[in-house]
Amino acid sequence: MKVLYILYQYLIGFPLIIVVTLFTALLTIICFPWRNGKLPRTVQVFWSRSVLWLLLVPIEVTGRENVDPKQSYVFVANHQSFLDVFAVYGWLPNNFKWLMKKELRKIPFVGTACAVAGHIFVDRSNPRAAMDSLKYIKAQLHDGISTVIFPEGTRTKTGEMGRFKQGAFKIAMDMELPVVPLSLSGFFDAMPRHQFYVSPRARVQLHIGKPVDISQFEDINEAMACLKQQVEAGLK
Repeated sequence: MKVLYILYQYLIGFPLIIVVTLFTALLTIICFPWRNGKLPRTVQVFWSRSVLWLLLVPIEVTGRENVDPKQSYVFVANHQSFLDVFAVYGWLPNNFKWLMKKELRKIPFVGTACAVAGHIFVDRSNPRAAMDSLKYIKAQLHDGISTVIFPEGTRTKTGEMGRFKQGAFKIAMDMELPVVPLSLSGFFDAMPRHQFYVSPRARVQLHIGKPVDISQFEDINEAMACLKQQVEAGLK
């Protein structure tokens, strides 16, 4: 069964994902004047869900009642796998902008579509450029537009959660926005780093936690520790 499933991914699943991705990227570029509108968002949600559907990966989503789609938030999530992006993009009910590493800007069509959609590319090797990126994302956080950040900075190598960086929490404090923990479970087992296929019988979960007002904390390190605990508490 494992061999058949892997053959299905490479012969059917991945080729169809490429087609859907190119279509989504093209439509996103065409819809540039309405990039925060309903149509681009609907297409992007369809794309993300299609990826997991085509890979035959069922997902369980809980906690959607914890957030208001009309409210702006800073979402922070643990980063287990390449598949995390599709789960968050496809099932998080809020319109948001990713904070993503600059290398993704080089992906043909996809990089251009992400830029047109308003997602922010961060040069982690250049502190000044990284600070400019944070300023740009803060300028967009209004009228229900949120941001999603992986505060670990990269995918886990072991399945264990890494150290959180301060960027997301600085944004939340500066903008006086609530932080919402996103807990991603099962994604590391489904497709760990450096594995180029999805494991058979993979099942994944996304839990959307309750918003946290970080103005209650005395300093940013205390806020980071609390949110990390919240993310861990939502893991299954």
